[in-house]
Amino acid sequence: MNFRRIFAGAAASAIAAAGLVACSSDSDSEGTDAGAAGETVRIGTTDANLKEWDVFADLAEEEGIDIEIVPFSDYNTPNDAVAQGQIDVNKFQHLLFLNDYNTGAGEDLVPISSTEIYPLALFWKDHDNLDGIEGEEIAIPNDATNQGRAINVLVQAGLVTLREEGLLNPAPADIDTEASEVSVIPVDAAQTTAVFHEGRPAVINNSFLERASIDPLDAIFQDDPNNEQAEPYINVWVTTPERADDETINRLAELWRDPAVTEAIMESSGNTAVKVDRPREDLDAILERLRESGDQ
Repeated sequence: MNFRRIFAGAAASAIAAAGLVACSSDSDSEGTDAGAAGETVRIGTTDANLKEWDVFADLAEEEGIDIEIVPFSDYNTPNDAVAQGQIDVNKFQHLLFLNDYNTGAGEDLVPISSTEIYPLALFWKDHDNLDGIEGEEIAIPNDATNQGRAINVLVQAGLVTLREEGLLNPAPADIDTEASEVSVIPVDAAQTTAVFHEGRPAVINNSFLERASIDPLDAIFQDDPNNEQAEPYINVWVTTPERADDETINRLAELWRDPAVTEAIMESSGNTAVKVDRPREDLDAILERLRESGDQ
């Protein structure tokens, strides 16, 4: 089988030992197709243990593409590895994370294909809709990645009004409290489930639901992937500008949309993932909008 999986520890050690210096192999040369002459396409991810990667690997083998899935245990190294040529492409992040990385690292990594979005949802124990929620204090994650999105979930639900419309990453201070139906209280993301079990409404990340025995389908509201405010959270395949038109890498991104991969994703996500098929020019435009909003 033309597929290799490196254990996370080995991958981290290999990247560290190389000092993130660009590889000298032909696969890192500008304009060279990643799958040419039987070369291996190295794909970085933080969730290599999920079933969808095994399904994807089988499809790549059927296509005659030799791939190597490189797991990472943190969220910064996969982008460093792409930027420095240690791997060819990665798939683990949404557009907002990519923008923050490019801004902080002074890089220009680019999205080549959309994958899915994992809706952020509002939960309220023993409730199945928004009726009666007016006047409640809603717990939201306080981390930089999720706080603004959680506020926009409440904006989409018609529960919160912002002082300025259309903010991509609003803070609590941007909320017009007098015009809003509810108030918010930022807490550690891991504590949102405790708030829920106390009987108070909370916006909870998908990753905390299973361990807290919360059915993701019990959400009373979630953000709409087609809403402009949710666009920064579209997950994407990412590579360097020089590799953005690589035929093999783009073919692999297409294989991720195969129904068999989608079925595995839905199983892994508890049927919460939403497939997103947006053209590259849309992804570039969203990324540019994020960059410009950060410059203001």
